[in-house]
Amino acid sequence: MASIVRPAVLRQTCLATASKRTFSTKLSASFPAINKPATSVLSRPAVRNAFVKDALPSAVRVAAFHASGRQAILPPLPQVIDGTANDAAPVPPPSPSHGSYHWTFERLISAGLIPLTIAPFAAGSLNPTTDAILCAAILIHSHIGFESIVIDYIPTKRLPKTRVLFWWGLRLATVVVGVGLYEFETNDVGVTEAIKRIWHA
Repeated sequence: MASIVRPAVLRQTCLATASKRTFSTKLSASFPAINKPATSVLSRPAVRNAFVKDALPSAVRVAAFHASGRQAILPPLPQVIDGTANDAAPVPPPSPSHGSYHWTFERLISAGLIPLTIAPFAAGSLNPTTDAILCAAILIHSHIGFESIVIDYIPTKRLPKTRVLFWWGLRLATVVVGVGLYEFETNDVGVTEAIKRIWHA
């Protein structure tokens, strides 16, 4: 009952306070330039507190007091600088498999998803081979994307154990999803047929 009544009472109190402030011709008692000496007007905390009190209705101030405090779920790691400011950043050894070949493979997979997604519905025939290729492309594309997230946000230098945990977790998730897609393709209707049935449902 209290959860139903409290928002309504809070809303009415805020509206009543706002309407009184809007249509009132009296000067506010908390306005610093009228009721306080010049020394207190120039002090920044006094001015700020006066304006904050005048700007918010009392019901809103009470509601804000009951709000939960901020909690740092993932506090930042200690900031450590290795070497000096004049040291060059380490450059990894050049490798085409981690460079241009990898980039080209990512782009081909991303671009190939477009015709693989449209072709079964445009042709009107749901081929199991095309469906299997689409599932494999989605799986590889997703794995590469999550791999990039792990590389970018979990550096080996600062979080070596967490990096290994996420790395193997990603591999396990990719295998589980791959097995699930295989089972869905062989023992059920397949991805494109399922999408077609959902679309016409």
